[in-house]
Amino acid sequence: MKKIYYLSTCDTCKRIINELGITSSDFEMQDIKTEKITAGQLDAMKELAGSFESLFSRIARKYKELDPKPSSESEYKKLILDEYTFLKRPVIIVGKKVFVGNSKAVIEEAKKVD
Repeated sequence: MKKIYYLSTCDTCKRIINELGITSSDFEMQDIKTEKITAGQLDAMKELAGSFESLFSRIARKYKELDPKPSSESEYKKLILDEYTFLKRPVIIVGKKVFVGNSKAVIEEAKKVD
C-alpha cells in the first residue's frame, strides 16, 4: 500500500509531494481536511509509527491553547481524531514503512523507498 495523509492547503505538504514525485496514480491521497481520518486509519498509522504521540503535532496553533496538555496515548488519539490539525503532516505510508512529518531527515528517508 502507498498512501499519503496531507493537507491540500499546506504549502509544505505540496512541496514534499512534488519533491517525492507523489501522484494520485501511484499513491492513495487523502486530504485530511476534506476526508476525515477514521479511528481505524489512525490505529493503522500508530502500529507503524509506534505511538499516537509520534503522530501528534506540537506545532499546531491549537496545541498552544490546550490546557491541560495531553499526557496519555488515549488523549493524543482523541485529539487527532477530533481535530485534523493535530496530525503531524504529511504521513506517508509505503508498505510497512511510515514517514511522519516534514523534517529534512524524514523526507530524505522517504526518498530512498520505492
